[in-house]
Amino acid sequence: MIRAVLFDVGGTLHEVCHDGDLARKFSQRLLNRLSENGIVLPIDAASLSPLLHANAEAYKHWSEEHRVELPSARIWNEFYLKDFQVGEARLAPLAEELSVLYDAVRVRNVPRPHMQETIRTLHEMGMVQGIISNIISATFVPHLLENYGIAQYMSCVVLSSAAGIRKPDARIFELAAAQCGVPCCEMAYVGDTLSRDVLGCRNARLALSIQIRNPSIAHRDAAFIGTGLAPDVLIEDLCEIPGIIHSYNKP
Repeated sequence: MIRAVLFDVGGTLHEVCHDGDLARKFSQRLLNRLSENGIVLPIDAASLSPLLHANAEAYKHWSEEHRVELPSARIWNEFYLKDFQVGEARLAPLAEELSVLYDAVRVRNVPRPHMQETIRTLHEMGMVQGIISNIISATFVPHLLENYGIAQYMSCVVLSSAAGIRKPDARIFELAAAQCGVPCCEMAYVGDTLSRDVLGCRNARLALSIQIRNPSIAHRDAAFIGTGLAPDVLIEDLCEIPGIIHSYNKP
């Protein structure tokens, strides 16, 4: 019996659309905010943008290998801005703001069709709902859920930035289960990746792994193709979820 349905955010509740112009504008805004706080970097926005992308990818690989999320000030100092030796103490007052901007303005977040309707339907079905997200910001996801009008339906919001651990580590799923009051064996999880979401479900022994198709992140799952790792259900639209849960719970 499934009593809880938890969700990933980026790629799942919304699609993340990358845009070179947005990335450059973010880099300029980043440079401006740093300068306003006495941190002047010897680089322009056009050059900083690809450097940030490369450094962020390096952090993503490191964090996925170690299944650890560092504090945001360390991420900015040791990875994103590592070329400039700014210092963690100088970045600390700005780190959360920069982390929010990184996910809010560097890319365009487009809500998935039927997202709100699906959340409301699951609520009406009596499902406990929540979030498990790998993210460097502590405040972006809570604000996003408010903006999407679904925060009131979420019994738990577990973020790697607060937990210090990342999917696919079983412990972040177990933490969410404890907060929701529903054991992993009675939980379904909806995500868009094999490498983090489906593998995390398997590691934590969740009842049901649901993967929503997201071709834009296929490169992150390349190492898992052909390994036998697969979701229990692959979907195209969030509106499929209530029917899947209903069928699973039928006597």
